[in-house]
Amino acid sequence: MATRGFTAPILFTLLVLCSTVLARQQDQSGDQQQPKPPTLNKPSDQKPPTLGGDGEAPSLAGPHSANTNDPGRLLRVHSIFIDPMDNGLAEKLVGEIGAHGPFRIASSRQEADAVLRGTCFDSTRLKTVHSEVFLTSRGGEAIWQDIVRQPYKPPPLARAVGTTAQVIVADLAASVREAHAK
Repeated sequence: MATRGFTAPILFTLLVLCSTVLARQQDQSGDQQQPKPPTLNKPSDQKPPTLGGDGEAPSLAGPHSANTNDPGRLLRVHSIFIDPMDNGLAEKLVGEIGAHGPFRIASSRQEADAVLRGTCFDSTRLKTVHSEVFLTSRGGEAIWQDIVRQPYKPPPLARAVGTTAQVIVADLAASVREAHAK
């Protein structure tokens, strides 16, 4: 019984001594460069969101999330057909593009230069609307894509989908302007 009470202070003393030795070794090797921790992804090419200090207005949608696969083909698009999408996103996009451009809305695929298709699903658990839209040629070749996440509850789902449509159209118009600048 006496040895059991005696081993705890010895273990504690050894632990303190070991930690002191390790701390001294780290102090002595502090001049050496520490290795960087591993990362899962390479650094993003997207610009971080700003408050408009570079001449751009601040955006609640965060960084520009659109990606143009073929700028030349994007410039050749004048009319688009919009496929049906979940949560009424297609109808909101028809209204936004009809009101603000940058393309004419075609009533059929045969009349269109490109097709806008995608998904728009709501996650009540995450309280977000997640939308992914793709502009493709009628043959299916990728031209442009955008991913938008919009919070809701509040606002109601319909308003969040409407805001998503506004963001998508603004991103599409910005991509067309960027393609013209190249």
